[in-house]
Amino acid sequence: MKTKVKYIALTLLIGFSYGCFEDNDDNATGSGSIKDFVWKAMNSVYLYNADVPDLSDDRFITDSDYNSFLDGYSSPETLFESLVYDRENVDRFSIITNNYFELEQSLSGINKRSGAEFNFYLVPGSSTEVFGIVRLILPNSNASQTSLTRGQVFNKVNGTTMTISNYRSLFSSDTYTINLANYDDNNTDDISDDSISDTADAITLIKSIYTENPVYKTEIFNLNNKKIGYLMYNGFVGEFDSELNNAFGTFKAENIDHLILDLRYNPGGSVRTATALGSMITGGFNNQVFATLKYNEDLQNNNYDYVFTDELTNGTAINSLNLDKVYVLTSGASASASEMIINSLKSYITVVQIGSTTVGKSQASQIIYDSSNFGRANANPTHTYALLPLIAITVNKDNIVVPSYGLVPDIEFKEKAANYGILGDPTEPLLEAALNEIQISGRYSNLESNNSDEITILNALDSKSTLMIAD
Repeated sequence: MKTKVKYIALTLLIGFSYGCFEDNDDNATGSGSIKDFVWKAMNSVYLYNADVPDLSDDRFITDSDYNSFLDGYSSPETLFESLVYDRENVDRFSIITNNYFELEQSLSGINKRSGAEFNFYLVPGSSTEVFGIVRLILPNSNASQTSLTRGQVFNKVNGTTMTISNYRSLFSSDTYTINLANYDDNNTDDISDDSISDTADAITLIKSIYTENPVYKTEIFNLNNKKIGYLMYNGFVGEFDSELNNAFGTFKAENIDHLILDLRYNPGGSVRTATALGSMITGGFNNQVFATLKYNEDLQNNNYDYVFTDELTNGTAINSLNLDKVYVLTSGASASASEMIINSLKSYITVVQIGSTTVGKSQASQIIYDSSNFGRANANPTHTYALLPLIAITVNKDNIVVPSYGLVPDIEFKEKAANYGILGDPTEPLLEAALNEIQISGRYSNLESNNSDEITILNALDSKSTLMIAD
């Protein structure tokens, strides 16, 4: 019925032009419709196209059969969802958007945010009530202008008690108020006697367009006559590669002996930036394979090796530390390029992972536009739909993939609701665990796990999407 469109490797975020379009053909079918774009794009570039019968090249005998199929879906979104392979277990990440301008901004670190990030938990003893904890305050954001600090607890938004069914929707407005609460663990490790109590305090937060520098914090500690560099890095965003390289320039100038790389809240991003970061940590492996992107069966010619390098894309020399070991902090929010760093470096140096099991996402995505080659140039001017499907899977030099259940830490150590600590402070529990591991020179078993009888953690909000971008 159709000829497969040849996929051409794209360069992400070539440039932006802002405007408004009317998507008058949302539900139209036939050649040139949005649904037609969705099917043809997924048929051509989707990593799992061979596993979805409706994406088979010989699925439709005639154009009429094809158009009837498209007619069977009420919107481009419902069609797209029907073409995603095993949403619950395999592809939890592919998305469709009706505004690719916003998607482009998001992938370059520009989002409408309050600047506060939260973790959410079930209230001890309840299967429905939820409370939140402030996990991060972004600098120069609205939240940073308030009295809100990391570790503060809240259980209501706009005076409404948070529950499993409403806690996401309560944050949908551009302005919202969180009602602070107290968490009392009664000085025991048993969560059955823990409680949440209301306070009279409330803080109003306002979302606005915010560009996040992912290089959140750097510190240097002296321990046993050794210098230890600490970097909290919250997103692989190419626009901030120079800032990342500058941080490593400081580490290099200080001649650090060890590096703690904090990726606990890092959901991923650019594969190229991840490769640069791997090169900053190591050195000495120039032009050797860091990671390989493998595409679907029809696009094997697009398979691509990312190699260790000694310079950024702008030609700036990379500040490499020549380390043979790195300590990486992770959580259930660490994903994609964060996992790739761990997986890829393990083929070359020792990686000590401390924290909790990661998300389990080794696939890469790329923005797919409605154009003849799915690139940004000459995109259909009548609408702003685009796809961000999984298009490739990453493996390390030894052809090992990040397992779907995530990367299990060498030292399991979760953030406890009752004690989040101050990021970058040597007494912050997860950082302290890494410093203790360095001090005892690699004897993991001497560290005491803090994970017994932990309360149930839910998904975070007001943070970044889990992505690995092929660029």
